[in-house]
Amino acid sequence: MPAEQQGSIYRTANGVGIRWIDEHGVRRRHAGFSSPSRAKAWFRDVERPRMRGETPTADTTITFQTHVDRYLAAHAVGRDQFTIRTLRHRLGYATAAFGQLSLEELERRVPEIAAWVGTLPAGSRYGIVQALRQALEAAVRWGHMLKNPAKLAGPNPQPKVEEIHPFTQAEIDLVGEELGPKYGPAVVFASETGMRPSEWLAIEWRDIDRKAGVVRVERTCAYGVTKSYGKTARSRRRIPLSTRALEALDITPRRLDVRLVFPGVRGGVIDLKNFRRAQWKPALESAGLPSRRIYDMRHSFATWALDAGLSIFDLSRYMGTSVEMIDRTYGHLAQGAEQSAREKLDAAYARRFGQEMATAGGGGDG
Repeated sequence: MPAEQQGSIYRTANGVGIRWIDEHGVRRRHAGFSSPSRAKAWFRDVERPRMRGETPTADTTITFQTHVDRYLAAHAVGRDQFTIRTLRHRLGYATAAFGQLSLEELERRVPEIAAWVGTLPAGSRYGIVQALRQALEAAVRWGHMLKNPAKLAGPNPQPKVEEIHPFTQAEIDLVGEELGPKYGPAVVFASETGMRPSEWLAIEWRDIDRKAGVVRVERTCAYGVTKSYGKTARSRRRIPLSTRALEALDITPRRLDVRLVFPGVRGGVIDLKNFRRAQWKPALESAGLPSRRIYDMRHSFATWALDAGLSIFDLSRYMGTSVEMIDRTYGHLAQGAEQSAREKLDAAYARRFGQEMATAGGGGDG
């Protein structure tokens, strides 16, 4: 390994990167940094000690704020800006409280961290603490800390699943009527496919395969920016179209100059914030329904699907999430699915019993 490499800085489309030759003589590079100084600091504090084979020791000079900045820069590689924005927001709670402490000092503040956790908003606590744990775990991996004080402060239990109040299909129809011909079909389609709001906002007519009876979920839209799902992403999927979903598409006004199935007034993606304020909430009030989230249409689809007897495995594929998440969020709502399972087991037993009796009877004739 060449002695005391400084690394060579290069520019990328999203910032800067650094290249060097590792201890095996292999050319390597690492990008995603916001400035040359951050790239050089990462190389000095992380990669160069690793190549030397140095054992982890606590760094007494790096503040928690500095570490968070470096962690976010490194973590941004290969991830979209919205994920990093959420992570930065969550870590902001911790940097406001402990940002000026060195990592060595923070390592000794386990009781203070435990007390701080108790001051966090209940609805956001899990995500904030999880972000802190992940950031400090990186400090341990990089050799700046010997232990993770956020983990030592105590468990970080996931919040209990909130009680879900799904729509009935009749209620969805009421909301659709109040929204009128422009937006009404969108809520029926959304509730019949279980898509996330960010997904059905980005659906294009080319994604509808009427011959196969499916809609392909290829992209998502967040903060006004549309991006495609990766080829291996779980969220990229095909969803069967029910009769109600197809009927909603049949009455959806179609513009020849717009690809989107459900465009906004000017032909672009619907602004979800404005839609919630100007259309969604007034429609619920006019329909005489209690306040609910737009996302509850996705919950409604899951509830209806389980009640219809779909397996949790199939539902996880259609909703683009894990079996574990489906079970944790909706498993307690699967009463109809349990009844359907009993009926299927009884029917299977009846078929086997009938076949066995027929076989036994056939043998007796000989």
